[in-house]
Amino acid sequence: MAILITGVAGFIGFSLASRLLSEGYPVYGIDNLNAYYDITLKHDRLRLLTAYPTFTFEKLDIYDRPSIDTLFQRCAFDYVIHLAAQAGVRYSLENPHTYGDSNLSGFLNILEACRHYPVQHLVFASSSSVYGSNRKVPFSTRDSVDYPVSLYAATKKANELMAHAYSHLYQIPTTGLRFFTVYGPWGRPDMAYFKFVQAICENRPIDVYNHGQMKRDFTYIDDVVEGIVRVMHRPPNGCDQPETTASQARYKIYNLGNHQPVALLRFIEVIEAALGQKAVLELKPMQPGDVLETYADTTDLAKDVGFSPDTPLEVGIAKFVAWYKDYYLNA
Repeated sequence: MAILITGVAGFIGFSLASRLLSEGYPVYGIDNLNAYYDITLKHDRLRLLTAYPTFTFEKLDIYDRPSIDTLFQRCAFDYVIHLAAQAGVRYSLENPHTYGDSNLSGFLNILEACRHYPVQHLVFASSSSVYGSNRKVPFSTRDSVDYPVSLYAATKKANELMAHAYSHLYQIPTTGLRFFTVYGPWGRPDMAYFKFVQAICENRPIDVYNHGQMKRDFTYIDDVVEGIVRVMHRPPNGCDQPETTASQARYKIYNLGNHQPVALLRFIEVIEAALGQKAVLELKPMQPGDVLETYADTTDLAKDVGFSPDTPLEVGIAKFVAWYKDYYLNA
C-alpha cells in the first residue's frame, strides 16, 4: 500500500505520517516548506519522520503541475491524503493570490493527477470555515455553505465543488474533511492557542477578539488523525446527500470536530490552569473574516466509521503545554 501525504511537514500532515509510519505503512510525503510560519518547526517535524525507513520525502510544490504529474507517473499511489494548502483566515486578507495558487490551482493539479493515475481513495482537507456566517448550530454537512466570510473559506468551498466534479466525471472515490480548530503538540504557531501560551510564558498580554464573546469547537490532533485513518480505509460508495441530489459520485463530506464548543474565555482559563500562570487580556473588537461560533455535527462520521472526536480540552491543552515547554523552554 503506497500512501501520499501532501503538506507532510505541516501540523496535521506530520501527525498523520507519524501515526501511519509507526504502524508500518510506507508513506511518501511532499511539502514546499514555505515560510508562512517558522521553518525550523517544519524541519524538526521532518527530522522525526525521516527516522522511519518507510518514509520518503520530496520537496515539491503542488502548484508545480509538471512535477506533480511526474511524481504520480513515477509512483503508483493507492491513497492520497491531500493536506497541503495555504492556511489562515487573516493571512488571506493580505496575500490573496497565494490562496489562488495553492488552494485552487494546486488542488486542481492533485485532482488531475488522480484522474490520470487512478487511486483507491482521495481524502482532502476542507475546513469548518466553509460554514461562514451560518447561524444554525451544530453545523451539519447538509447545511448550505454559500456565504463564506473569508477568501480562505471560499477556496475550501471551491475545493469541495471541484472534488465532487472530478469524482462524478472520472469515478474518483473522494472524501472531504471539514476540520474544526485543530490543536495539540507540534501545532501551528499562527493559531490562537499557540500564541496565547507563548505570550503568557513571555509575560506578554494576549489579544482577545470580540471581547472574548466567541466559541470554538477545539479538536485535539490525535482525534483528527484517528478520523483521517478511519476515513482513508473507507472509500465512499455514494454521494453525501442522496436525499437532496441525483449525484451518483463516490463522494463524501464529513465534519471532523469535537462537537463541544468552548467559550473563548473558558479556553483561556484552561490554558492558565495548565501553565499555572494568569494571562493579561487585551480585549479587542471582532476581526474581519472571523465567525462567532463553530460547532460540528459529527453524526455521519460516527455512523459510517464508528468514531467521533472526544478528547477533553483540559487533557489536550495539558499535552500541548508540556510539549511547548519541552520544545521551546527546555531545548
